[in-house]
Amino acid sequence: MRIASLLLYLCLFTIHLPLTAQADGLRWATATKGGGFQLFGQHAIAAINAQDPDLGVVELPSKGSRQNLRLLQSGEADIGQVEGNAARIALEGIGTPKVDLKVLAVMYPNPGMFVVPVDSPATNIDDLKGQPIAFGTQASGLRILARDVLSGLDLDPEKDFQQIILGKAADGPRLVLDGKAAALWGAGIGWPGFVAVADSPAGARFIAPSSAQIERIRTHHPHLQPMTVPAHTYTGQTQPIDSVGLWSLILVRPDLDDAIAYRLARALHLAQPQLAGELPQAGYTTPDNTLRYVGKERLHPGAARYLGELETALPD
Repeated sequence: MRIASLLLYLCLFTIHLPLTAQADGLRWATATKGGGFQLFGQHAIAAINAQDPDLGVVELPSKGSRQNLRLLQSGEADIGQVEGNAARIALEGIGTPKVDLKVLAVMYPNPGMFVVPVDSPATNIDDLKGQPIAFGTQASGLRILARDVLSGLDLDPEKDFQQIILGKAADGPRLVLDGKAAALWGAGIGWPGFVAVADSPAGARFIAPSSAQIERIRTHHPHLQPMTVPAHTYTGQTQPIDSVGLWSLILVRPDLDDAIAYRLARALHLAQPQLAGELPQAGYTTPDNTLRYVGKERLHPGAARYLGELETALPD
């Protein structure tokens, strides 16, 4: 009887295990220190855990989007932040085997641009040619965005610039402020690298593609979407800035239990007002934007069920 009882207990425990987070927590892959992903991830994790403590989400620092994709595929991470271009390449299998990962939610749009000190003589992208430019970390999806934007203008980060690859995201603004890089490439709303330069005594100016250049870029890369950085997003930025980019995504393992994904989507939604109060970029992390920019087939079933319960029509 004891053996039978023990077996019954183990079976029941196994059946109910997916409904609670694993013993060491749900692992959320972010990125390197000083970047937008770690900033967003740390705030999102804290907000989600405050809403649903039993989920036990823990941060898994990483090298960025490309490593996060590998961590999710190998099962070493349960949740991961991935830049839109890196996500598109992986999910659609462009030049690489297609990966089976699902979307929990969108994060925020990533319009790409350069930042330079206010007193820099550079006023457009051509002025930066031949200069040392910090293009991001080795595994950052922002480098994919830079490649697409520049190739649309018949430019190459490696051939037409002195490309600097960063050890960690926080190195970028320091190089610009120390005069070791003429500019820093980045993207997004409230991106820490841009904030660091804009809030420094040196001040900041931003260099983005012109309207004619945006048309050229989108002719070569129609997947890139027109995006705008609202005025006053960064210190000293008095006018909106137009560019192109894609939305960054929160991805999860496809075999993540539906109930867990449901609870994650619910906790993120309920925490969103608090999160947006802490981070302007989190103002974009809404169910409406997820439904608008992500096809139903891309959503994790648990997230799709929660969004459906919000009585918002899922896209066909």
